[in-house]
This record gives sequence, structure tokens and C-alpha cells, in this order.
Amino acid sequence: MDHLRLTIGPSILTADFLRLGEQIAAAEAAGIDFVHVDVMDGRFVPNISIGLPVLEAVRAAAGLPVDVHLMIVEPERYVERFVAAGADLVTVHVEATPHLHGTLRMIEEAGAAPSVTLNPATSLSAIEEVLPLVRQVLVMGVNPGFGGQSFIPAALGKIARLRAMLDAVNPTCRIEVDGGVKPGNIRRIADAGADTFVVGSAIYAPGRDVAAAVAEVRRALDGPAAAASVSA
Repeated sequence: MDHLRLTIGPSILTADFLRLGEQIAAAEAAGIDFVHVDVMDGRFVPNISIGLPVLEAVRAAAGLPVDVHLMIVEPERYVERFVAAGADLVTVHVEATPHLHGTLRMIEEAGAAPSVTLNPATSLSAIEEVLPLVRQVLVMGVNPGFGGQSFIPAALGKIARLRAMLDAVNPTCRIEVDGGVKPGNIRRIADAGADTFVVGSAIYAPGRDVAAAVAEVRRALDGPAAAASVSA
């Protein structure tokens, strides 16, 4: 992963939706690399979040790539519409679609970068056959559905194993981590092999200064591994 630049992006899930455009602009001015949008349907995960109209608003407000994580059943029914609404990258769950290869091809043919993810208890073997096809693999640091959860330490071993698998078949593929990423553990996660980090409540939280929060995350990411703590 040494050849892949380390990037960070805020999840809008914890943003103030009354000031969403303002909060995206503040994060971009502070030096983020992308904007992450979590879509939940209340079926694949026990929560409902946002859909196409909000993505269209994010696309209008954001000058950076928009990274869309579909936590929905039958994503193949919707991926083209999410790309048309402004997604630059679309992540689907291996557990959510019976024809994963075809769904990833659909994303690419629609004009976005295909990405795949899997729940914490799902083995990496479930995505092994599609690793040559994707631009990114998302490793969940928590069970999907809700923000503000603590990072699952076992994800570190999964990240390291995945990096070895990708180096053999798709070395330019990025590894993104979403869930429980904070200044106290981001460096350790990077050392395991991740290069792309979704940060939610550590950037967007009531009363938090977005610019200061982004700067804190960036300092932690650029800092020594010895200063990191997975449990923080």
C-alpha cells in the first residue's frame, strides 16, 4: 500500500442536514479528499438513511468525488440511478446481490468506479473472484447500519490479508475502511494496509469545528504508529 496515497472523507450520515451544503464546503476547504454517502434501506441493515434526492444535493454541493455505499438489498435495481444522480464510486455488499459480478459490471458501464464490501463476519473468500474487477474494497470496521460504533479490532487482520490478496491480483485497488475510524486508531488501521478512510462522528458532530476536526484526523494519519490505539 506504500504506492497508494492516504485519503480521508467524511460520512454525511452524522452531518447537520439543515446545513449540509455548508458542512460539505467546510470539510472540502479543510482538505478532505472525497465525500461519503451511506444509503440504508431498513432491510439489509436495521436503519433507514437517505436516497437519490439527497445524493443529487450532495453532488451539487461537492467539488470532490462522491463515494456512495449502498447498504440495500437488490442493489442491481438501483446502481445506474445512483450513478446518474452523481456517484463517482459505488460500493455494494457481497451479501446483498446474487449476481455480484454482473452488478459490479453494471456500475462500471454506468460510468462509476465499482467497489465491493462485506460485513465483519463474512470471509474474504466471498469476494475473491471479483477482486480483479474492482477499484476499491471496503472493509467494515463495524456492523453496518448505525454511526458512532466502536471499531472492531479483528478488522485489522482482515485488512492485512486483503492487502496481500490484492497485491497478487489487483495492486492498484484501494482498501477503504468505514466504521469506528477516529484519530486514536486511524494510523494503526493504515499500518494494517488500508489507504482510504471514512470518518463520521470524528468530523461531523454537534458543536464540532469541522476544519479543526479534519486537521486532527490528518495529523493522526500522518503520525507514528506508536501513537495510535485501536481502542481509542
